[in-house]
Amino acid sequence: MKKNAVFLSISLILGFALLACSDSGTPSSQARASWPDATPVDVRSSPPQPYAAGSAAARAQAEPAMPRAFTADEQNTIDIVKRTKHSVVFITNMQYISNFFFQSDQPVARGSGSGFVWDDKGHIVTNFHVIEDGVKFMVTLPDQKQVEAKLIGREPAKDIAVLELGEKLSGLQPVQVGSSRNLLVGQKVIAIGNPFGFDHTVTTGIVSALGRSMPGAGGITIRDMIQTDASINPGNSGGPLLDSSGELIGMNTMIISPSGTSSGVGFALPVDTIKKIVPEIIQFGKVTHPGIGGLTFLNDEYAQSAGVEGAVIRDVPRTSQAYELGLRGLARDTFGRLYIRDIITAIEGTKIKSYSDLFDALDNYKIGNTVTLTVERDGKSRQVRIRLVGID
Repeated sequence: MKKNAVFLSISLILGFALLACSDSGTPSSQARASWPDATPVDVRSSPPQPYAAGSAAARAQAEPAMPRAFTADEQNTIDIVKRTKHSVVFITNMQYISNFFFQSDQPVARGSGSGFVWDDKGHIVTNFHVIEDGVKFMVTLPDQKQVEAKLIGREPAKDIAVLELGEKLSGLQPVQVGSSRNLLVGQKVIAIGNPFGFDHTVTTGIVSALGRSMPGAGGITIRDMIQTDASINPGNSGGPLLDSSGELIGMNTMIISPSGTSSGVGFALPVDTIKKIVPEIIQFGKVTHPGIGGLTFLNDEYAQSAGVEGAVIRDVPRTSQAYELGLRGLARDTFGRLYIRDIITAIEGTKIKSYSDLFDALDNYKIGNTVTLTVERDGKSRQVRIRLVGID
């Protein structure tokens, strides 16, 4: 069966009946809880009998129940959930609906996901795909208070977005930010989120693998993702992944599943990536990357379908430094057919197999750095020295 990457925001239009029950916690007909039938007893023929003095049942009824002792692992999970549950929020994406039969005058709920409190100023971190195409965002806080939030900025290439609550609230509890640098396969993780609209759902598992590369919502491959078997489902997107100290180590983002629901193969953005991007979004409203000024590139899928390896240059503005250095994009022959000219195959000697590779490689440099590109045209390679500029 073909496996599919599934981003974990949940559609509220297609699953309205399911999500409508999330406020009360009552399962819908699509996710109905069931209990085994009890054996019927005729109380008329079987009246209650008194306990015999000194019986085990009588002693159990008379003696107060002792508090149960939890295992060390259970107590650890309980403590972390108590400490962190007030840092997790529920996000509803509102959009205008328009089709042949209907056009909404007011935004309506189109999807939902999770998020977490970043600081006491009301900034909420979530996935880009949770808020994508939204015109209004409602955040449900742990005390069930709903607050409208505005979008501060987003970084589609890393599937990160930052919202800001529209009200100044006291008592916000930011998540404890940890590090993903020294994670080990096998260590315990805890995921908290709102799968299928059931708020503050907790699941546990382990780090299953590290350094995974997965296709992101922005069309760029996301590197160094954390793979976990903690059960995550649609609606978990944007929720925190915590370690056994209760510190944030990642943000739950996607799953691999034939059915679209949890299969024990989930992926989270590493917190070290989040720590790098979120402060920049908060300060500037966007993320500025080092880039090759003015160039646009062919989508990797098209390049791969054409059997080309490397970052295929699609367009080069005539006023750019790249144009002056002789870089050229796609062109048409006399019959009007498009053909490829320049392909970037390496940067500073590091092999580039796709635009995603180039995008990630450029993150190792700073704006203003001069780098050497290996550029191929018609099977011949040449070196081009170019200064990196800031791009949004």
